[in-house]
Amino acid sequence: MRHKYTMTKEQFKRILDASQPVPYMVFGGMEPRSPRENAMSAWASLGADLGFQYMTVEPVDGDKFSFTAEPLAGGGDE
Repeated sequence: MRHKYTMTKEQFKRILDASQPVPYMVFGGMEPRSPRENAMSAWASLGADLGFQYMTVEPVDGDKFSFTAEPLAGGGDE
């Protein structure tokens, strides 16, 4: 059963910041993580904080701070 979650402005900013490309130069063959990998980590962290499965997030129309997701076992804020 899906639940509605609402993130704070700070949490929203962390998701947006994590999604930004990072300029880099490769030395020794080690590339940084991609913006997608960074964004997925940010969603995973938010999911752990709020108690939802981050891979199940779906937006709520008209509200950039709210979304629905499947709760973790025993989780959910509504």
